Amino acid sequence: MLLCGALRQIVLLKGRSLWRCQAGRARRRMASSHPLAAVCQMTSTPDKEANFTACKHLVEQSKDGGASMVFLPEGFDYIGSNREETLQLSESLQGDIITRYTQLAKKLNVWLSLGGFHERGHDWENDRRIYNSHVIINGQGEVVSVYRKGHLFDVELTGRGVSLKESAFTIPGPSLVPPVQTPVGKVGLGICYDLRFPELSLALQRQGAEILTYPSAFTVATGAAHWEVLLRARAIETQCFVLAAAQVGAHHAKRSSYGHAVAVDPWGVVMGDCGGTDVGVAMVEIDLLKLQDIRRDMPVQQHRREREFYSALD
Repeated sequence: MLLCGALRQIVLLKGRSLWRCQAGRARRRMASSHPLAAVCQMTSTPDKEANFTACKHLVEQSKDGGASMVFLPEGFDYIGSNREETLQLSESLQGDIITRYTQLAKKLNVWLSLGGFHERGHDWENDRRIYNSHVIINGQGEVVSVYRKGHLFDVELTGRGVSLKESAFTIPGPSLVPPVQTPVGKVGLGICYDLRFPELSLALQRQGAEILTYPSAFTVATGAAHWEVLLRARAIETQCFVLAAAQVGAHHAKRSSYGHAVAVDPWGVVMGDCGGTDVGVAMVEIDLLKLQDIRRDMPVQQHRREREFYSALD
C-alpha cells in the first residue's frame, strides 16, 4: 500500500509494511480532516475466489489505513483466458460476487468503486453478451450507481502484440451516469478505454464531478506509451482529481497488464503511483479546497465558449 501525497507515504506491497515519513509534515497530515481514497492495484486471474480474497485484503488494509472509499480496477472479479471462459464466469448484479461486496462494504462501513464488473446483459439467455460495468456501493452496502462502459476496446496494434476485440462479447453502455456524491467528493464514472475520450470527462465535469475514475486493465504496450499522459491530461483539462485503479502483471498465458495505479491532482501532479510490478494501494488525500483554488485561479470552465463555437467547422 502506498499512502502517497506531499506529506507522508506508506508502502504495503505483497504483505510487507514499510513506513516512510517526513518528520513534522507527516504529523500534520495525520491531523488533516481531508478524506483518504485508496486506489488499488491487483493481478486478477480466472480464479474468482482467489480474486475476491485478494480484493478483500486490499479493502481491509485500506480501511485500516483510514480510507473512506476504495477503488478497485477493471476486471477485479476475474480476467478470463478466452471468450467462452469470460462469458461463463459472468454474473448479474444480483449474483454472488456483487452480493459479497455489498456485505463487505456494510461490514467495514466503507464505500467501494468496483470498476469493470462482468455483468450479464439484459438478453443474456438469447445472446450471451455482457456489459463492462462500474458499480458504486455505499457504506451501508447499497448499490447506488452503475455505469456501463460506453467505448469498447477493439484494437489491433500490428507489431506491438495487442489484439483485442471487446465488442465480440460486450454490449456498449447506453449513456453516461451522473456523478455520485461520496465521502471523498463527487465522483464521475468511466472505465479504461473511456480515458481516451475527453468528451466523456468534460461532460462529467459539467455535471459537477470533482473526481474522475478510470479503473483499468491497460495493455503493457499502450500503458507504457499513453497511460500517465492521458490521466494527467484528463485531470488538467477538467481540473478534477483523477483516480485510476489498475491491473498489473500476468493474468494468464495470453494477457498481461501495465499496472501503475495512479492518482493525479487537479493541477496534473501525480500524487501516487503503485509501479509496474507489485500488488498494492495508493492512499491519497482528497483536498477539495485545493480543487476550488485551482478552478478559481485558472477559471478554464468560465472561459469555455458556447458549443456552436467548437462545432463551427462541422
